[in-house]
Amino acid sequence: MQTIIPNLWFNDRVEEAVEFYTTTFAHGSKGYIARYADAGKEIHGHNAGDVLTANFTIEDMEFVIINGGPLFKPNPSISFTVNCASNDELDQLWQALSEGGEVLMELGTYPFSDYYGWVNDKFGVSWQLIIRSEQKHKIVPSLMYTKDQAGKAEEAINFYASVFPDSHIDAVTHYGPGMEPDTAEMVAHADLTIMGQSLIAQESAREHSFAFNEGVSLQITFDTQEEIDEYWAKLSADPEAEACGWLRDKYGVSWQVVPRVMDEMMQNATPEQMERVMAAYMPMKKFDIATLEAAYDQ
Repeated sequence: MQTIIPNLWFNDRVEEAVEFYTTTFAHGSKGYIARYADAGKEIHGHNAGDVLTANFTIEDMEFVIINGGPLFKPNPSISFTVNCASNDELDQLWQALSEGGEVLMELGTYPFSDYYGWVNDKFGVSWQLIIRSEQKHKIVPSLMYTKDQAGKAEEAINFYASVFPDSHIDAVTHYGPGMEPDTAEMVAHADLTIMGQSLIAQESAREHSFAFNEGVSLQITFDTQEEIDEYWAKLSADPEAEACGWLRDKYGVSWQVVPRVMDEMMQNATPEQMERVMAAYMPMKKFDIATLEAAYDQ
């Protein structure tokens, strides 16, 4: 079971994006679509019936797109590394993902790979394509620590490995000489496993226009209120960022700590139940399962 689900913040174009991703990748499938209710319109600004979230799966990874409005946008601070088995596979993905997008690193040969490229697609979602055929996961979320977080990547991955069960650091490569302003103490590339799921960490002291934000968040799902309380307390470092199950950790990464029953509600709710559930959770910071269940069952 996937334990970390990337959430992408969009401003409309949700169904178009789901169609694009599920047809661009060799193995893609659409999931369910949840829609806004009138409750909380003064906060979310959407009409009842507008898309709220859409789930889809490509290769071995589930994603959620949130139709959240213009407040946030995905950026390369959290990208998705695609481990391709051949140059032909990589070329096909590159052609589709780069059309209408923005190339960050041209497709070609680099010291770390014979064939690699980095691109933002036409929706602003960032992809790193590389030849790495023997990997546990086809698609791996990749965190890039920049600006005031540059130099903190190794501390961050040690923190994550200590917080979550079934977590460990698999490999760390530091920058070599002559890579200034990136120094020998900084992480060029790290592979880690969090709750059994692969992640990548990188950092850069060079000038970048992006840093972590809510444009891409990492959703973790739990069964009990005790688990929700535990991981909220361990991760949340910015009370001003807490809203509707969202938090920001001390390294700037946004997480959503979600009860599993919430997913079941979003899939199965009648319009009346959705109205009540949205009215219940919109004022929340940390999710309260008992309150959500009472609203759903009312």
